[in-house]
Amino acid sequence: MEEKKFVEFKKNEFKIKEFLKKELGKGKISEVIIEYTPIGEKIVLSTNKPGLIIGRRGERIGKITEVLKKRFGFENPHIEIQEIRNPDLDAQTIADGIANDMEKRGPLKFKTIAYRMLERIMHAGALGVEIRLSGKLPSERAKSWRFAQGYLKKVGDPAKIVDRAQAVSQTITGTVGIKVSILHPDVKIHDQIIIDENLKQKLRLTEIKLEEEIEEITKGEKEKGKKTKRKKGKEKTE
Repeated sequence: MEEKKFVEFKKNEFKIKEFLKKELGKGKISEVIIEYTPIGEKIVLSTNKPGLIIGRRGERIGKITEVLKKRFGFENPHIEIQEIRNPDLDAQTIADGIANDMEKRGPLKFKTIAYRMLERIMHAGALGVEIRLSGKLPSERAKSWRFAQGYLKKVGDPAKIVDRAQAVSQTITGTVGIKVSILHPDVKIHDQIIIDENLKQKLRLTEIKLEEEIEEITKGEKEKGKKTKRKKGKEKTE
């Protein structure tokens, strides 16, 4: 019974998130977080266009609040807007942007759209990015296209720091799936090597030590060679 309640609870949450994204417009909302507090429900909307979400004098927020009360049974919903400072580094915003561009400009322009987005993301300072498009592009048969640049973690614990998102584009030829993965510039990578002046100095010192050791070894070998030659000369004279 508890499992069924939990599944039903998560289904309702998913419906609320889908309703908010559809109501506010495709590509306007990046993430929806629902928190339950003693004084009511807290809904955090991440967006790069807070003015469009709030509306004139908060009219749009007021309408959404009423719908959440009547349709979804929220007692005291409180909506907060979290602004995305750099939308070019937000995977969901980029994925929705690609979906909107393909619906407007057509699926035949998918390469231009993907490479333009790739350039924007890398110009924003991302360490790496990968864009995957799956669908009837450009032929009648479904195919997967990959556009990537930079450095991107794909396996292990470091792969969790990669920002991933998905979107769907309804084009004339059919449905196109979009996957975007972005490695942000401020993430800490355990195996990343930073080459600075201290590292360069250490490398120079180790190089000097190696050269000195090689010189000592070569000197020792030369001395051994001279000794063996002297022994052979003495044996011949005897």
